[in-house]
Order: sequence, then C-alpha cells, then structure tokens
Amino acid sequence: MTDFLVKIFVKDYMNTDNAKVRSSYGILASVVGLICNLALSAVKIVIGMIINSISVMADGFNNLSDAASSVIGFIGISLAKRPADKEHPFGHGRFEYISALVVAILIIQVGLELFQSSLQKVLSPEQISFNPILTAVLFLSIFIKLWLMLFNRKLGKRINSSVMMTSSYDARNDVIITSATVASAILAAVTGLKIDAYMGLLVSAFVIISGIKIVKETIEPLLGQAVEYEIFEKITRMVESYEGIVGTHDLIIHNYGPAHRMATIHAEVPNNMDIEKAHETIDQIERDALDKLDIFLVIHMDPIEVDDEAVLEKKNMLMQIINRLDDKATIHDFRVVNGEHHINLIFDMIVPYSYSKSQEQELRMKIEEELKRRDERYQCIITIENSFIADKNSKE
Repeated sequence: MTDFLVKIFVKDYMNTDNAKVRSSYGILASVVGLICNLALSAVKIVIGMIINSISVMADGFNNLSDAASSVIGFIGISLAKRPADKEHPFGHGRFEYISALVVAILIIQVGLELFQSSLQKVLSPEQISFNPILTAVLFLSIFIKLWLMLFNRKLGKRINSSVMMTSSYDARNDVIITSATVASAILAAVTGLKIDAYMGLLVSAFVIISGIKIVKETIEPLLGQAVEYEIFEKITRMVESYEGIVGTHDLIIHNYGPAHRMATIHAEVPNNMDIEKAHETIDQIERDALDKLDIFLVIHMDPIEVDDEAVLEKKNMLMQIINRLDDKATIHDFRVVNGEHHINLIFDMIVPYSYSKSQEQELRMKIEEELKRRDERYQCIITIENSFIADKNSKE
C-alpha cells in the first residue's frame, strides 16, 4: 500500500535527495496522517462517551493532537525546502528538525494530560460498560495506527526525515495506548475490576518517557552530532581515490538539514607535487562531492613527506609505538625538524573523547619515554585532538 501511494503521488520518487521530491513525500505523509487521525479521533471520542471510558476519550484526543502533528510536519518540511537567502546562506533545512521537536513536545503534553485524567479516575473510579461492536472498532483503530507507524517509518528512512520518524514513534505509542484501552475494557467486563484508570497511568508514563526520548533525538542534530561512520567512510574513500591524494584526516560535517550538509576535510598530498596540479585536483574533488554526494565539501591541502626515507622511517617507528601503547590513538601531520642537539618530532595525535586529561598526559609521557629509549635526542611536540567521527559500532 505504501509503495502504491508513493508511486501515485510522488513524481520521481527515487530521487530522494531532491528538495521537491522530499517535499512531495512530506505532503503525502501529512495528508495520509491527517485523514486517518481525524477519522480515528471522531470515532474514539464518541465511543468513549458511550462506554464512559476516560482512556478511550483520551485516546481520541490523542489522535486529534496527531492530526495537528501532521499539519506541523507538513509546515516543517515545506519551510525546510526553501532556498538559501541572504539571512540564511545555508538554507532552511533545520526547520524539519524544529517541527519534529514541536511534535515531540505535543506527545509529552498528551502523556501529561492522560496522566492527569487517569489520576482523577483513580480517585473517583467509574465502571466501564463493555460493547463488543465498539471494541471491534478500537481493534480496527489499532490496525490503522500500526499501518501508519510502518508507513511513516518506511518513508522516514527513505528520505532521512526526522519528522516522519517522530510520527512513526507517535503512531507506535497510539498502538500501545489503544491496545491497553481495549485490554482494560475486556478485563473490566470479565472480572468487574475497575482498572481503566490504572491502565491509563501506565500508558501515560510510557508516552511521557517516549516523548522525552524523541525530544532528545530531535535536539541532537540541532546541537551537532559526530559524523556517522558510514558517511565518514564514503567521503574519505571518495577523496582518497583521486590521484595525488595519499591520505585524509580531520573530517567535520555541519548538518543544516537532512539534505543540506557542509563538510571540511584535510587532504594529504606529496610535498613535491606541483602546486597547481594539486589545487586542480582539490577543486575537482570539491565539485564531485557536491555532484555525487550532495555535500558542500571544503578541502584543506596538507603537504607531507613521501620520499625522505629518514623521515618515513621515524614516522613508521612512531606509529608502531603508538599502536602498541594504545590502538585507539592515531597521528597525522607528522614532521621532523633536525636541530643541533635535538630531533623534534612534530605531530597531531587523535584520541577518543572519553579520555581524561590525565589519560592523555599519561599516553604522551609513555610515547616520549619509548622514543627516548631509542634516541635521547628525540623531542616530541604533540598536539592532542579529539575525533569528530562516531564509533564504528555505535548507534550513530
């Protein structure tokens, strides 16, 4: 069903990096969500009044807020596709994150309201009347919301949309809320226990916690996240595939929306390479990155020694020492400056963010001790940095 709707209403649906295509996906998701949630809201509020269930009515008002969320999502995606202007030279892509944050806050609000109404019911319990036909309608609601969850998840992953993923989580919450409502109604009819309010408390707690988690997820790209390892590999492989590029480091990506990214990277080139040829290569990579990866890439060129055997020998020695002491540390920008009484080894060392200052200092001292054992003249000038790349096995 999802693929059928996409093919009918989204032109050029495979070109998900295109702003117009993303907008079409957003319109489709918003309209489908709006229609389904308005219909479910009306049905549930009526059912809640008939069977005197606060959890059913709360569920109906929750669907009403979901309809508002669909409108907010549509507005966010529409604003996100606006082109760059003088005030916003990097575009308006982050509107999508902001709208997802608003939806997440609405989810928390629904949870708080459900908690309040359920608490009142705990203090003043009322018996729920059981009606098989109305319960069957609620089961239908569960199936519709389950489909909406899968629908938004599929589209959200396809176009990397935080708004749609948030809508998917919201639909998942609705499945749990409605399932709990049906379960409490059936148990009340079978056992006579008035558990509707207590079930409402449990569900409201779940919704609030879920909303808080979604807020955290939507705030993270606004604050700035580590570069996903998959993206890191894609960019570095591309840059290092060009003739004359012998290595890369210090990749940083600034996210201005799912389809608006700017990156910087240091590309290492032989220090004896013709400067004009190197510059031409760098310019070509930047153009190709924009064309093939849709990333505005700025490259800093680092000349490195590739022919001096003495320098390369010292670099290899240093890398072996560091790898033995700590395989999480890496180096770049290695240089050797020979003095009258000292041999200065100058380099940058990248260590994980989890390292404390004392750990960094301890590693520095061990490296210096190992080098001194080999030659008393070695002096280290080390600049310690942290990586901007997410761990390979992390969720990111």
